[in-house]
Amino acid sequence: MTDATATAHVFDVDQQRFETDVLQASLTTPVLVDFWATWCEPCKTLGPMLEKLAAEYNGAFRLGKVDVDKQQELAGMFGIRSIPTVMLVKDGQVLDGFSGALPEGQLREFLSRHVQPLEALPEDEAVDEAPLETPEEAVNRLQQAIAAEPAKTELKLELALALMRAGQTSAAEAELTTLPANLATDARALRLRSELDLAHALKDAPTLAVLQQKVQADGNDWAARDQLGVRLLLESDPAAGLEQFLAILQNARDWNDGQAKKRLLAAFATIDDAELVGRYRRRMASLLF
Repeated sequence: MTDATATAHVFDVDQQRFETDVLQASLTTPVLVDFWATWCEPCKTLGPMLEKLAAEYNGAFRLGKVDVDKQQELAGMFGIRSIPTVMLVKDGQVLDGFSGALPEGQLREFLSRHVQPLEALPEDEAVDEAPLETPEEAVNRLQQAIAAEPAKTELKLELALALMRAGQTSAAEAELTTLPANLATDARALRLRSELDLAHALKDAPTLAVLQQKVQADGNDWAARDQLGVRLLLESDPAAGLEQFLAILQNARDWNDGQAKKRLLAAFATIDDAELVGRYRRRMASLLF
């Protein structure tokens, strides 16, 4: 496949754009990465089927094509030993994968474990912009909607998000725990879970000034450095917060069951600055691999 034949759901992947087009993009939409080559006969069978399914799923996932001859270093990073090899990347991590040209039935079974097709909107259907409302107004509106249509479970996820925006973390968490399985793995639910995990880390934590004094007095006080990182991340300076987690990862990778890596992944899921996330994700990878 060439750039000229790329579609909204299928694109070519190179090393320069991998961070943005695959890892960062997978935080909102799963990316299926197909490692292939022009001389590979099974690839000629598998590739068109994957492109067909990408179109059929209508944006539920995107298909990234990696020509291993042109992107040898990228293929090496993933330890590709045979082609075709396919990996599903979600939330910045390789979630699943397979090697070889599976028949279409098995491809559909593989995809069904992780994504569901999206229905296309009619071309002439206008999308009205939602009126601006405060988080509290959103909470009230959604509570009324749930009371009127209790079987409409997707409203519960919207309510959990609205409660978090309104600062009602306990209520948001309560709604999150009641979500059905298909919504619990929604990208918005995963982000909310990361936000709640970070918020929990500050329960009974000292003030920012006290934590800074603790770290200054003892740079190896990993618990204080961890809490300082979370405070900075959520309250004032995300980059400085990420620096604290990187310091723990570099000097005490296994501290508290590898908590620094978990903190970084949670932070990446909640920060909207793609350039900042990409920069620190690369620094994390350089320490881990």
